[in-house]
Amino acid sequence: MLHVTFRQLSVFESVARNLSFSRAAEEMHLTQPAVSMQIKQLEDNVGVALFEQLGKKIYLTEAGRELHHYSKAISQQLKEAKSVLSELKGLERGKLNISVVSTANYFAPQLLAQFCTDHPQIKVSLKVGNREAVLENLEHNEVDLAILGTPPEGMDIEAHPFMENRLVIIAASGNPLTLEKNIPISRFANEVFIMREQGSGTRLAAEKYLSSHHIEVRTGMEMSTSEAVKQAVQAGMGLGILSQDTILLEVETGRLKILDVEGFPIIRHWYIVHRRQKRLSSVAEAFKSFLLARK
Repeated sequence: MLHVTFRQLSVFESVARNLSFSRAAEEMHLTQPAVSMQIKQLEDNVGVALFEQLGKKIYLTEAGRELHHYSKAISQQLKEAKSVLSELKGLERGKLNISVVSTANYFAPQLLAQFCTDHPQIKVSLKVGNREAVLENLEHNEVDLAILGTPPEGMDIEAHPFMENRLVIIAASGNPLTLEKNIPISRFANEVFIMREQGSGTRLAAEKYLSSHHIEVRTGMEMSTSEAVKQAVQAGMGLGILSQDTILLEVETGRLKILDVEGFPIIRHWYIVHRRQKRLSSVAEAFKSFLLARK
């Protein structure tokens, strides 16, 4: 029978995640000797070494990797228990953990600001990343909610559309195509596009649409952010396909132009997403309702 404490598991989880006693000590507001003592007591209790040191670096042993798997699950359950208890305090307190794809970060802060105006005591943790990073946050149960342009397949989730997401073709202001009207989609068969990275929701939707019209995309460059795509298009390196939400400022100042193309904009939606079995806190439920009320 294992005789371990939650404190030991919490310290172990921090050391295992950081692979550093000093960073774990800083994270948990402990001294490094206190962290070392907790790990030593835990190893004595389980009867095996959990870490090994090679040079100046520490690594998890096989037993350490196994225990880390369980300690992460226990840590997450404790966080959920804390969240449920906080829920009893209503919307006067609490924390909202949300992850959004980088494209959604052009409007998500404004929505959060509006929500927090009505609930000023709420704390918000906003993670911004590419689609892969946001899906990883969901998979590891690290966030309450996520905002995505394309709900993932193969994950047990709930996804609710709450706002239109219009994809448009953009060009530098001096591009001759900006002077034309109702441009046939076939005209773009030989155009070079600056595209988002593989797996991006924007790219998936754009390629699906162009492929349905037998247009093979000539990718000049791949960019990991919408900002990088915009900069490359402004420099005249090619055309871009982006969410209209990301280019409002550039269009207003005349640095980019939205092309008048048949079949565009591609109308998609932004989705608020969470794990199906996730027990949402009252704060997360309130924010979800806030978004869905905008439809």
